[in-house]
Amino acid sequence: MDPSQIVDRFFREVWNRRHFAVLDEIVDRECVTHQVRSAPGDIAAAARGPLALRQHIDGGLAAFPDIKVTTDLRCACGGNVVTWVTMGGTHSGPWQGIPPTGRKVTIRTVAQHRVEDGRIVEDWVIVETLGLFQQLGLVPTTQELLTQRQGGAA
Repeated sequence: MDPSQIVDRFFREVWNRRHFAVLDEIVDRECVTHQVRSAPGDIAAAARGPLALRQHIDGGLAAFPDIKVTTDLRCACGGNVVTWVTMGGTHSGPWQGIPPTGRKVTIRTVAQHRVEDGRIVEDWVIVETLGLFQQLGLVPTTQELLTQRQGGAA
């Protein structure tokens, strides 16, 4: 299987079909995840092998049990695969200390996976959290934020 097919299995079989045993087949035990944030300093990195990744996905599914992933674009160069995905689901359970809102959300994400010998060994993930927080009602809309800022600057 080429790297693009490995990454496709991650989204299609693990996230959409909930076949978590696939994680043991396609994710290296020493896999490292980099959570990219817009903040000063180094990008946070953490070991996230199949078990830790399963726990992470379980947390997301507990909060958004109907979540589905659609691949919008995938580009591969050697062992590096970049995928733009749209996740959609309903906030039906607690997430990050936030009680369920019942709101349907769209979560846009970009992930770059590095694949070696048929396994994901490293990834970089960017989640568009501002939009997610706005959809959950935690943060005002962008327009409201700009209007508040303009009113405060006058």
